[in-house]
Formats: sequence, structure tokens, C-alpha cells
Amino acid sequence: QVRLVESGGGSVQSGGSLRLSCAAPGYAYVIYSMGWFRQAPGKEREGVAVLGTDGSTTYADFVKGRFTISRDNAKNTLYLQMNSLKPEDTAMYYCAAGPSLQSLNAGRVYYWGQGTQVTVSS
Repeated sequence: QVRLVESGGGSVQSGGSLRLSCAAPGYAYVIYSMGWFRQAPGKEREGVAVLGTDGSTTYADFVKGRFTISRDNAKNTLYLQMNSLKPEDTAMYYCAAGPSLQSLNAGRVYYWGQGTQVTVSS
């Protein structure tokens, strides 16, 4: 079992920035690819960004150029830097761990965090 703990959500105005964090055991980043997903009210959960064990990344088209996924190995923390936020980015954001970058992009997730709420007002 891998425990993922998100933090950093909050309320911002359109155009603002937030940085989400996901704390995980250090070994998780060696074994699993890590990613961020989000779910808005009344909508299905969708992938946002994924970071492979080799450092490769993928992004959903709707966040390219605005969001950046990264990790700090010394702090055992995954980040999602979100800039130029839009009201449509409002959602619960979840950290996830899976077997590979490709698997996470396909929605195959081994572990989920509890989520952190992001609200963007216009």
C-alpha cells in the first residue's frame, strides 16, 4: 500500500497560480509512475499530467503550456505547478501512482490520494 497525501489546493482568481504537492514514500517514485488527475462536479475524472520513473512527462492538451509536473526526490514530493488558471480548471485534484506512464495515461491507477480542491473564480 502506498499512501499519497495531497496539499496546496485553494481558491484563486482567474489568471492566478497554485502549486499542488503530493507526499509519497521515497520508493514510490522509483517503482511507480506518478500523475495528477482531476474531477469537476458532474464530470468524469480526467488525466492532467503524468511523470514517468525516467523523468518523461505527458500533459493533457488543455493544460499544456500552463501546468508543469515535477518531483523533488530529496523531499519525496510530487508537484503540479499551475499557472494562468482558468475557471474551467476548478476541480478536485488527485495524485495517483501507477505501473507506467502509458498505464496512467490510460487511467490504470494503483493508488489514489484523497484529493485537494482547486477553485478558480472569474
